[in-house]
Amino acid sequence: MRAPILWYFADPMCSWCWGFSPAIEVLRNEYRDRLKIALVLGGLRPGVTEPMTPSARADILHHWHAVHDRTGQPFRFEGALPDGFVYDTEPASRAVVAMGGIEPSLVFPLFKAIQHTFYAEGRDVTQAAILTRLATGLGVYAATFLNAFNSDAARAKTQAHFRQARQAGIRGFPALIIQQGAQLHSVSHGCLPLETVRAAIDRYLQADA
Repeated sequence: MRAPILWYFADPMCSWCWGFSPAIEVLRNEYRDRLKIALVLGGLRPGVTEPMTPSARADILHHWHAVHDRTGQPFRFEGALPDGFVYDTEPASRAVVAMGGIEPSLVFPLFKAIQHTFYAEGRDVTQAAILTRLATGLGVYAATFLNAFNSDAARAKTQAHFRQARQAGIRGFPALIIQQGAQLHSVSHGCLPLETVRAAIDRYLQADA
C-alpha cells in the first residue's frame, strides 16, 4: 500500500502559515519515512488588483502582531505594507509552483524563503525580481526560473492548486489533511501547537496500522 499523503495547505503570504513554519519543518523531518508530505498553494488573496486601504492594513498588522506574540516568528513591522501595496498572493504562489516544475526538492525551501523575505525582511514578494533573486539563491538559473514563472503552464497549475484547496473544503490556512486512497482525513486547521498536530497525525497512523 502506498504511504498516505499529508497535504499542507498554505500560502506564502499568510501570516499564520509563517507562524506555523517551524512546526511544518519539524513534521516534514519526523514523518518523511511514513508520509508523503506535499504542499498545496491555497490562494489567500490571488488576483487582487487594488492597493490596500488603511483599515485593511491595520487589520492585517493586528494579525501579524498576534502571530509574532504567539509564535515568536520574526516580523519587520516598520514600513510594512506601504502605501500603494497590492496584496496579490498569486505571484508568490506561482513562484513556488514554477519551482516544483524545475526542482521539486526546492519547493519547501523556496516557500520558506518567500515567507522570510516578506515577513522578516519586509520585501515585496509580489515582484518577479524579488522572487527570481530567491530562486537564484537556491541555485536555480534566473532565466530558467523566469521562463517557468511566466509560463501559461505555471499559471494554470497555480489555479489548479487554488481549486484543490477549495474542493478540499479549506477555508483558512494553514491546514493539514491526510489522504489515503480516496479518503481524506482532517488533521488540523489553523496555527496549532506542534504537539497538538503531532498527536493528531499519530492517532491517524496508529488507527490505520
